[in-house]
Amino acid sequence: MIPCAIAMCVVQSSMAAQIYSHGTYDGRYLWIILGLLLSGVWPFALVARSKYPEPVFWICLAVTVLFPYDPLLMLMALCSLIARRSGIVRTVRAVAAATPVAVWAQLRDALQPADASLWHIVFAKPYTGGAYGGDMVMLVGESTIITTAVVVALTGVAVSVLSGLHIRSRARLHEADAKTRAAQHHAANLQSDLDSQQLADAIAAEAHDTLAHSLSLIALNASALQAEANRLAHDVVSGDGRAADPDAARRAAETVASKADEIRRQAAGALDEAHSVIDMLRHPQQAWERLAPTDDTALTRESLESLLDDVRQAGTRVDTWIDIRQLGDLDENVGKVAYRAVQESLTNARRHAPDAPVSLEVTAGPDTGVHVHASNPTIRTMRADDESSVVGEGAAEHGPHGGAGLPGLAARVQSAGGTCRYGVDDRRVFHVDVTLPWTTTGDRPDGRAGGDRADAPAASVQ
Repeated sequence: MIPCAIAMCVVQSSMAAQIYSHGTYDGRYLWIILGLLLSGVWPFALVARSKYPEPVFWICLAVTVLFPYDPLLMLMALCSLIARRSGIVRTVRAVAAATPVAVWAQLRDALQPADASLWHIVFAKPYTGGAYGGDMVMLVGESTIITTAVVVALTGVAVSVLSGLHIRSRARLHEADAKTRAAQHHAANLQSDLDSQQLADAIAAEAHDTLAHSLSLIALNASALQAEANRLAHDVVSGDGRAADPDAARRAAETVASKADEIRRQAAGALDEAHSVIDMLRHPQQAWERLAPTDDTALTRESLESLLDDVRQAGTRVDTWIDIRQLGDLDENVGKVAYRAVQESLTNARRHAPDAPVSLEVTAGPDTGVHVHASNPTIRTMRADDESSVVGEGAAEHGPHGGAGLPGLAARVQSAGGTCRYGVDDRRVFHVDVTLPWTTTGDRPDGRAGGDRADAPAASVQ
């Protein structure tokens, strides 16, 4: 751009100086010579057009007015101004100023004598003029030359404006693309963080469901073992120092051995579950596969009977009512949530009221959905799960910190489109009530169960 502007400024200045070729000089001649010398300087103002487009434009406009330069220099600056500044007032002001200056610069040349006008040379008959020893013969009239100069000036302004608008549009498009890519990148990072958080929450919930259940059984059996050991020590030696009944001592020893074996088995299961959680943390890409529903966590009679047998062997009395119909149609994710609801209800009862009986009702069917209700009597009030409630005796042995089992269960039930309510009634009986929709696998495109309801009420936690 700068070499073209220099060339046109030099050509116009040289043509303007042709009128003094016969040896008559005045002050205007010196001004033209100064302009010719500076014609290689002013175009370098375009170097700053990116950072200061408006000052550069006004400088080039003033130079075009003051010196016999072609308007190309000013039109280049106008294009840069429109491309880099988007104010409507600024654009209109610049175009309104550039248009008469461009027309004036072209007419200034067109109105010169034929030998000193570039436009006359353009329309002159070839091989005529002072350089060939004769007068210049014009192919068109003066009006045609003037009209052509005006049309070219206006065309130059239009081309500059349209070019500037095109460059501005492309710049805005690139900027929009860059913002879009940045937004997509940010969204991808947020989605990655969300996926990681969801995976962490799922692993934490799985760890709580499995380890808390196994550890509560171990704790309950350890208490029973301690009681049996004390009774055995009392039965082996009577109060007066005589040996006790050998059969009674043998039966007590067998009970202790059975409890110890049960604790060993449950500890081994808890260790396997801990290893499974550790493996999921080490290999997060395989964690979702491990967290998928299995036969052990399905809402089937077999899985529920296995769960209830473990609880009863630990010494907890459980009264059940189970009515499950058409289980094959139920979405396995809903079934896992229901199974975890039963497991968490029993674990919560054992933890906070280990000596209290538990009533459990599980019903499932296409017409009624899935309903899990567990209840157990409570004994005294303390802090549990960060909320005030009535809890069973022995809960203080677990320390001052409440668990997050029931709130976590409520969150999972809610994500599956159900409701979870828990708390103490007027008879000081603690209830856990879970309702889930009957959802088949084909009801959701991603295979996940649930809806968007968020109406599970807050309640006290045992």
